[in-house]
Amino acid sequence: MAHPAHLHARDVTLKVVAPATAPEIERYWNRMGWTIPWVSAAGTDFPADCGIDGGFGVSVFLRDGDDVYRTYFTDGRGGDQFVSTLRYLDVTPLGRQEAWEEEPRGTDAPSSWWRRHDEY
Repeated sequence: MAHPAHLHARDVTLKVVAPATAPEIERYWNRMGWTIPWVSAAGTDFPADCGIDGGFGVSVFLRDGDDVYRTYFTDGRGGDQFVSTLRYLDVTPLGRQEAWEEEPRGTDAPSSWWRRHDEY
């Protein structure tokens, strides 16, 4: 994800909400070298209230005084547009190398190197 300064300049606040606990998020956040803001939803109904049942989703909210409205939601593959590294992988010859994709000729897909993302 890009630095959120361009969003802040337009009065937009980005928050990444995870079901993990704050210490789990902090360990991962530090290991990845991220600077984007993360918050924990562990022990709350927030994910379920947003229609996310153990998966991934993107919600956009508008605050008008004390009222908050959800103006956008997508989940699953609809969230891909918000992950810039996936956009780059999509234009490479071997793509994302996910198990459901067609195997590129002359390769064993998905490649073992792709599974290294789990080591991050």
